[in-house]
Amino acid sequence: MNDKLNARVSGYKAQERIYSAISAGAFFILIGIIYVINLPSNLWTATINFFSDFTFAQVPSTGIYLPSPLTPYSHAVLYGALFQFCIGIGVLQIIMLALRFTFKSPVNKTAETMGNLVFWFGTAYLIATYLTSDATISTWFVFWAGILIMLGLSFVARSFVLLAENRLRS
Repeated sequence: MNDKLNARVSGYKAQERIYSAISAGAFFILIGIIYVINLPSNLWTATINFFSDFTFAQVPSTGIYLPSPLTPYSHAVLYGALFQFCIGIGVLQIIMLALRFTFKSPVNKTAETMGNLVFWFGTAYLIATYLTSDATISTWFVFWAGILIMLGLSFVARSFVLLAENRLRS
């Protein structure tokens, strides 16, 4: 019986290593594709300009100061690249979820992938909504509040998958 358990654990570890390799490879390919797509708009310079534009700004209607770009509206090239990255990672999560269902991955890994999918597509939505050429200091901070909400929603999505699995076992 111990041999069966060891074989199952060994197979699980090998399967997870394959998923990790697919994810890492797709991540680097995605970074390369986004860089090439945005080469005409000089993504590298846009990134440097973004970080050199940072200052501390007051969160509207509070006495709290947090880091923010001085001119959030002037970084549309970088925001566009981040949107493309989020969509790409979201598509990768869909592929990983299909693989996990197909090859019957453990439910905790499937739940993790579902949470990641919600987070990355939600973040893409927030970028498209708040980080546009009309972005202001207010929308910058609303975007970050939305990121925290997306993080919470991703935990809720994970919980639903785990709950559904628990209900199916009962």
